[in-house]
Amino acid sequence: MKKNGWILLLFVFLGLIGGALVARWLESVPGLSFLTRAAKVDWSPSADLLVLKFNLHLGLNLSLMSIIGAALAIWLYRRM
Repeated sequence: MKKNGWILLLFVFLGLIGGALVARWLESVPGLSFLTRAAKVDWSPSADLLVLKFNLHLGLNLSLMSIIGAALAIWLYRRM
């Protein structure tokens, strides 16, 4: 399989999603709250130019499990 940037981006994206799912599943375990606590980042650029109106909202919830998932995905990509 040929390695390129798009495959790496896909791996990182899937790793973040996988880590977020594991964090969601582990939320009920009291001793692992440091892994499942998420930091929220929001970005909302907008412009109103009378002719064109533009609104965009991007939100990112990062937890330690998500970062571990992304690191695991990068490791798997390098092993390919």
